Amino acid sequence: MEPTAPQRRVTIVDVARHARVSVTSVSKVLRNAYGASPEMQTKVRRAIEELGYRPHAGARGLRGQTYTIGVMLPDIRNPFFPEILDGVTDSLEETDYQVFLGPGCNGEKAEARVTEAMIDRGMDGLVLVAPVSSRAHLEHVAGAVPTVVVGRHGSSPAYDTVADDDTEGAALVVRHLVGLGHRRIAHIEHHETDPTRLAEMPNARRADGYRQAMRVHGLEEFIDVISTSYSQEGGHRAARELLGRPAPARPTAVFAGADIAAMGVLDAVAEAGLSVPGDLSVAGYDNTTFAAYGPISLTSVDQCGQEMGRNAVRLLLERIADRARPSTKVILSPRLVARRSTARFAE
Repeated sequence: MEPTAPQRRVTIVDVARHARVSVTSVSKVLRNAYGASPEMQTKVRRAIEELGYRPHAGARGLRGQTYTIGVMLPDIRNPFFPEILDGVTDSLEETDYQVFLGPGCNGEKAEARVTEAMIDRGMDGLVLVAPVSSRAHLEHVAGAVPTVVVGRHGSSPAYDTVADDDTEGAALVVRHLVGLGHRRIAHIEHHETDPTRLAEMPNARRADGYRQAMRVHGLEEFIDVISTSYSQEGGHRAARELLGRPAPARPTAVFAGADIAAMGVLDAVAEAGLSVPGDLSVAGYDNTTFAAYGPISLTSVDQCGQEMGRNAVRLLLERIADRARPSTKVILSPRLVARRSTARFAE
């Protein structure tokens, strides 16, 4: 049997002939350029749909725009990051932009590989979620392509930032637990040693917010921080350490810096034959979808990941349109969502 000849790719010339307009008119519609009347747009888009035309990304890149946006997520297993992605994709739904994902894997080398690959492929802009790379690398990336950094504090004239008020979020948790009568409140933080990341990353801000809030409530002597990782395994390991102490030294409440770590705490409590909140109140951070799940009912801080994603897209499109505009820093206000995993401390 003779091999089937490959189907010829539909071109912009084909679209113009089908719509009975000029190639220039089709180009204007594809670029959303000024001068394409509503009638012209209707004719061209109908022809595009009927012919199944798809713009050639490489050719569009040569003309200066590929209508692609790269999003780097540090850990695809953390259920909070898809919330940010939902905000990004929802905001781009009515545009010509397509989102491409890259895993940062919580490491500088992996992040550099992903960001450089996105730059090499001519993406119009990048959204970097909670990057751990140095400020110098982030500014290098932003110098090559419009960039918005999400979930990291600090600022730079080279890129825009969107973050949660993590210090206030931690204070909300401590205030809630103190209001329930708890004094021995432990905090599970994500271990960090790099000076810049200690100043800019959310995990460090939450740990600082916890310490500040404990002092405000006169509980400085009970400050108790376990350094591990924002993962289920990390939360489990920290909880086992806390529960392994003699009863008088155990906390009555635990504030995990991320919901994913709080899940590990819940596992460890169950394994120890104890109950939440009867033996230990547990609170998390992120208000991920599983936090509201009935059997879990986790008290958590909502930092509105979707709103972070929407703000990131707004700033990125503004940056794409005007590379010279001053950088912008957006800080969102968190709120506490109290559920059944926290309860009044029984003396």
